[in-house]
Amino acid sequence: MAKVAREMVERAGVNVDQLLELLVKNAAAELTTYYYYTILRVNLIGLDGEGIKEIAEVARIEDRNHFEALVPRIYELGGKLPNCMKEFHDISACPPANLPKDPRDIKAMLQTLVEAERCAVRGYTHICNLTAGKDHRTYDLALAILNEEIEHESWFSEFLGEGPSGHFMRHGETSPFVSKFLK
Repeated sequence: MAKVAREMVERAGVNVDQLLELLVKNAAAELTTYYYYTILRVNLIGLDGEGIKEIAEVARIEDRNHFEALVPRIYELGGKLPNCMKEFHDISACPPANLPKDPRDIKAMLQTLVEAERCAVRGYTHICNLTAGKDHRTYDLALAILNEEIEHESWFSEFLGEGPSGHFMRHGETSPFVSKFLK
């Protein structure tokens, strides 16, 4: 644990235990979403599904990267991950992104994907609001993840016909905002 890091965050007025709870729950959401997106991606077949598969894959890999980037900060602040994977799954900040009853229903699949991203956007916005001007490292990390989650949401919402977002699919690059935390 980085004792001075925790001390400085506490002195800035952040409830570190509350922050750690949020970080762990969001780390759980990222890892479980990675798992569920694997199942969703495998089931994106046929003409409609194949067009979404690459985007789902980028979001899946970036969610894994988000988990990997969150873990060091959790431990720096004196937190830890649960010892039991089932417990970790069950404390996720977001509900499971389960495969729809009819996996050939691409619109239902997209709805699952976009709702998972919207939950993440809400969670990281909350963490940014708690840490802005107080915990620079956590804020920077949460903001980087938030930027990627907003892009994921926009990609899926466009496929649902909710309107243009101005975001474009990234080719050959994953986690452009979060990559600095993975080095």
